[in-house]
Amino acid sequence: MSTVADKLAKKSTHKTSAKQVRLRLVYVDFWSAVKLSFLAAVVMAVVTIVTFFLIYMVVSATGLVGKADELFKSISDGGIALSSIIGLPQVMAMAAIIAILNLVVVTVLGAVVAGIYNLAVKITGGLLIGFTSN
Repeated sequence: MSTVADKLAKKSTHKTSAKQVRLRLVYVDFWSAVKLSFLAAVVMAVVTIVTFFLIYMVVSATGLVGKADELFKSISDGGIALSSIIGLPQVMAMAAIIAILNLVVVTVLGAVVAGIYNLAVKITGGLLIGFTSN
């Protein structure tokens, strides 16, 4: 008499064949590519702003801004104060501007790449992709 455990052991040793399917990617939806690239750009914008903030905090904590300020004052005879130009509000404003520009560029780039791929598919036939049922 065989038990349930024996039956399960027999099933696990029996090798099932994985079914393989080969599909061809012949079209990338334009609006899906735009939405996905916009989402990636939003993530990159958040990373950019946080990175600017952290770098400014590290540079400020190490005293590099003060030393650079002293250097600029000695070079310009006290006419230019670097600390008035490089402050946390100015750094965060620059980070926001870069993040917004990056958001626009990456979103447009995603749309352009989708369009170029859809045009190239007419010549090449698309990408051949293999899938298995594991």
